[in-house]
Amino acid sequence: MDGVILEGKSSLDESMLTGEPLPVDKHAGDRVVGGTINGEGLLKFHALAVGKETVLAQIIRLVQEAQGSKAPIQSLADRVAAIFVPAVIAIALATFFLWWGITGEFVPAMIRLVAVLVIACPCALGLATPTAIMAGTGKGAEKGILFKKSEALETATKLDTIVLDKTGTITMGEPGVVDIIPVDPGVTSRDQLLKLAASVEKGSEHPIGKAIVKEAQTRNIDLWEPENFKARGGFGVEARIQGNSVKLGKPNWFLDIGIHIEKAKDTIDRLQSQGKTVMVLVQEEEFYGLIAVSDTLKPESKAAIQQLHIQGLKVVMLTGDNLKTAQAIASKVNIDEIFAEVRPEEKSSKIKELQEKGNKIGMVGDGINDAPALAQADVGFAIGTGTDVAIEAGDIILSSGSLTGVSRAIELSSATMKTVKQNLFWAFCYNIVLIPVAAGILQPFDAFPVFLRQLHPILAALAMSLSSISVVTNSLCLYNKKIG
Repeated sequence: MDGVILEGKSSLDESMLTGEPLPVDKHAGDRVVGGTINGEGLLKFHALAVGKETVLAQIIRLVQEAQGSKAPIQSLADRVAAIFVPAVIAIALATFFLWWGITGEFVPAMIRLVAVLVIACPCALGLATPTAIMAGTGKGAEKGILFKKSEALETATKLDTIVLDKTGTITMGEPGVVDIIPVDPGVTSRDQLLKLAASVEKGSEHPIGKAIVKEAQTRNIDLWEPENFKARGGFGVEARIQGNSVKLGKPNWFLDIGIHIEKAKDTIDRLQSQGKTVMVLVQEEEFYGLIAVSDTLKPESKAAIQQLHIQGLKVVMLTGDNLKTAQAIASKVNIDEIFAEVRPEEKSSKIKELQEKGNKIGMVGDGINDAPALAQADVGFAIGTGTDVAIEAGDIILSSGSLTGVSRAIELSSATMKTVKQNLFWAFCYNIVLIPVAAGILQPFDAFPVFLRQLHPILAALAMSLSSISVVTNSLCLYNKKIG
C-alpha cells in the first residue's frame, strides 16, 4: 500500500522504485510507496492507495499496455514471398501452355513447367532471413547480447536516439566514497579520517555507512570496534571509538547541536552542487573532516557513449534524480540531452514524446521503474544485472551488465540485416537469371548447349541446392565478423 506519514522520521531505500541508491529522508507529511524499505526509524502512516491503485500496480499496467500496443514487424522475406510465390506459379503455368501450344507435345511442356517450379523453389529465399538471424543471435550470445525477439534485430538498425537510465546503467547503482577531505590539523592523512569514519559506521546498516566501510576495506584499513553505537534517524550515527565520542552525519545535524562547521561551508556547498552526499566527522566536539558519497560512474560508460556518438546516435539521459546530479554525471560522459526529476510513471510518456517527434528510440535501463519505458521504446535494452521486471520488458538483454553492449548490439544488428539483404539479393538474382532459362528462353539459340536449352528438372534441383548452400554459407560468415 501507498500512504502518507503521520508520525516518525526515517531514511527510506526507494531504489526499487526510483533506481536511486541513496536513501531518502522522510518525515511527517511525506508520501511513502509500497515496496520501498524503511531502513531505521519507526513510521506510522495512513494508507491512501491499496492494490491496483498503488504506484507499483500502475507501473505494471503501463508495461502491459506498452507491450500490447507494439505491432509485430513482419519479416522482409515474408513480404517478398507473398508476391514471389504466386508470380512463379503464374510463370510456370504460362510456360506450360506456351510450349504445349508451340510444340503440341504435352510431356516436354510439363518438363519445362516442373523445371521452373523446382528451380524457383524458394528455399534460398526462405533460408535468407532465418539463417542470418540464427547466426546473428548466436554471435550475440557469445558477446553477452541476448535477443529475445528477432524483430529487435531489424528495428535496432533504424534507431537514431538512445535513452539511458542513469542509476545502474551509466553509474554503478550503489553509493561509493568519492571525496575524503581532512579539516583538522591533527588529521594527517585521508586514510586516518576514513578509518575513524568507517569504525563509527561499522555497526550501521545504512547504505552510506556500508559504502564508507567498504572503502576502508578496499584500502585494507583495520577498523576499531565501536562502543555505544547509536543511529540518529535521518541525521547520522555516533559511537565511542578508543574512548572518544565520534559523530558522523549530515551538516544540518551539527548546526542543530551547535558544533561549528562554518569554515567548510564553501566546500560543502561545492560538493552538494555536484550531487554528492556530504558527511561531517566530529570527534569530541572537534570538526575533523568531510567524506562525500555518491553514485559512481561505471568504468566503461564514457567509452560506450562515445561509441554511440560515433555510430551517429543521439544520447539522452532519463532519470528520477535531481537536475544538478544529472548534469554532473552528464558532463562527465558527454550526454546530449537530459530529462531529470522524472517520476517512474512518467518515463514511458517521455519515450512517447520523443517517438511522436519521429525518432526511433532505444531505451536502456535496469530497474522496475524503467520497465514501462523499456516496453514503450522501439527497442528496449535491459541490463542483465538489473531487475527481473526490466529484463522481462526488454527486447535485448545485455547479460554482462556493460553499457558497451548497446553499441555492440546495434553493430551486430546492422551486420545481420546486411547479411539478410545480401542473401535475398543473391536469391533473387538466381531466380531472375535461371527461371527464364528453365522456361526455355534459350531454346532458339543453337550456340548454347542442349542441357541449358532444355533444362532438366534434375539439373534445376542441383542449381536450387547450390543457391541454398550459398545463402547458408554467407550467413555463417557472421560468426567470423568482429563485433566491438
